[in-house]
Amino acid sequence: MRKIFLFIFIITISKLNAQIHEIGVFLGGSNYIGEIGKTNYINPNEPAFGVLYKWNKSPRHAYRFSYMQSKITANDLDSKVGGRKQRALNFENNLKELSAGLEFNFFDFNLHDFERKITPYVFTGMTFTIYDGLFYSNGGAKFDSNHTTIGIPMIVGIKSNITPNLILGLEAGARYTFADDIDGSNPTNENLKVAQFGNLDSKDWYVFTGFTLTYTFGEKPCYCAD
Repeated sequence: MRKIFLFIFIITISKLNAQIHEIGVFLGGSNYIGEIGKTNYINPNEPAFGVLYKWNKSPRHAYRFSYMQSKITANDLDSKVGGRKQRALNFENNLKELSAGLEFNFFDFNLHDFERKITPYVFTGMTFTIYDGLFYSNGGAKFDSNHTTIGIPMIVGIKSNITPNLILGLEAGARYTFADDIDGSNPTNENLKVAQFGNLDSKDWYVFTGFTLTYTFGEKPCYCAD
């Protein structure tokens, strides 16, 4: 999957000559929000990394594509909720995510203006995630099969150009997925439904928090109406 994504990634940017581009990396951490473990929204406890590409259509918006991966873990013993502590379940899962969508800058961020700039930004679109389908047996999480889900990313961040060609960003992004077995609480396998627990009407979330560092290149674009 990673090789396919990188191949498409390279072919895409090789054909785009009329705009300004960014290519770079994401380094940070991940955490899970759901039926097991802590209930903090931003609480990275496992390393996460990825690569990203942006096609800047104007100083205010860009199309953004990324590949991210991380292990996510959660443990009821880390929770402040008494019921969870008493239950004492834990799990770990491996996520691989592809995402595409639109990034919007609150202030103009013209990459050909070499003066120092800073702007908050938001991003949303669609994610496609590959993960381990889990279920519980004898008090522990077990692997069922590889599963996939789509989701909606909701990212907020702030970025600045630290050199004429390097942009440093800090962001936190929650992913609302359409899956409920990332933590194993609601298995999709009908034969394993007896192991269900928690709120079966809610879906699983995970969060990536960290830094992005991108390199800018490409011809100076015409930021005018198409």
